[in-house]
Amino acid sequence: MIEFVNQAALYAAWLVGKIWRPAVEILILTVIIYYVFSFVRGTRGFSILTGFLVVLLTLALVSNFFELNVLKFLLGTFSAFLAIAVVVIFQPELRRILAQLGNMQMFQTSHAQRETIEVIVQTAERLAEVRIGALIALEQSIQLQESVESRIPIDCLATPEMLETIFFPNNAIHDGGVIIKGDRIAFAACIFPLTRRQDLNKTLGTRHRAAIGLTEETDAVVVVISEESGHISYSYKGQLVRHVSIEELRAFLTTVLVKPVKTRTWVEWLKRLSAIRARQQRPVVIQRPEPVVEKVENPAPVRFEPVAKTEAGP
Repeated sequence: MIEFVNQAALYAAWLVGKIWRPAVEILILTVIIYYVFSFVRGTRGFSILTGFLVVLLTLALVSNFFELNVLKFLLGTFSAFLAIAVVVIFQPELRRILAQLGNMQMFQTSHAQRETIEVIVQTAERLAEVRIGALIALEQSIQLQESVESRIPIDCLATPEMLETIFFPNNAIHDGGVIIKGDRIAFAACIFPLTRRQDLNKTLGTRHRAAIGLTEETDAVVVVISEESGHISYSYKGQLVRHVSIEELRAFLTTVLVKPVKTRTWVEWLKRLSAIRARQQRPVVIQRPEPVVEKVENPAPVRFEPVAKTEAGP
């Protein structure tokens, strides 16, 4: 009995020694494939990746089942160019992953960040009241001038009055967006990249699509004021939230921009990947309900009775 137990223990140790390496490899590959699909899901490269994998698996199964040696040789030869094809097709997604991997916080004090937030909030409130469209991008760790097609250097202090002047309809540089670095307006009349997602509402305007497109490629926060309705929206990491109030805008900007500088560990980075996947499962555009304004039908007219004048005494 003791000999049987010893043999079983030796066999179990041998089996564990043979299995743990393949198990670790399978686990690592599973995690990589899982997060890659999480990143590319909903993008223009997802359909390309799905079609490519279907064709590749079909050809591999057919060649192995019917023993087509020439087809096997061609598949093995073209597999060497697979890495180059992945880099070319998924360049935006890879750029986003690498940018988030090496994300560093801006060296800016909390007081300066709060002042910039108040400038953006006041500007959004003023422009929304008069229904003047605006597109304001707040730069963080990734430089935005590399992602825009054209821009005009401004380099002035960010104030509500200056932003109102830029977006005034009769201004020559009111078209396009504004890039804010720290507490200064760096560029105006910027043409942001439009999102290429196919699952968006067709009625979504150019400003909102540009906000989603810029936040898909960078870590910027973009604030949008609609010219048609005067509604305020913000976009961050490819997700657009519409019809927000001034308080909600201030709270969101404070949460994203005002945070302590700290070194990011690999565990925290993996947690961010999980949070990004959870965010991608939510709709790209979140529309808050519009405030309900009660209207009184056929209000009674208000009549003002003349006041009789009283004669002054002697």
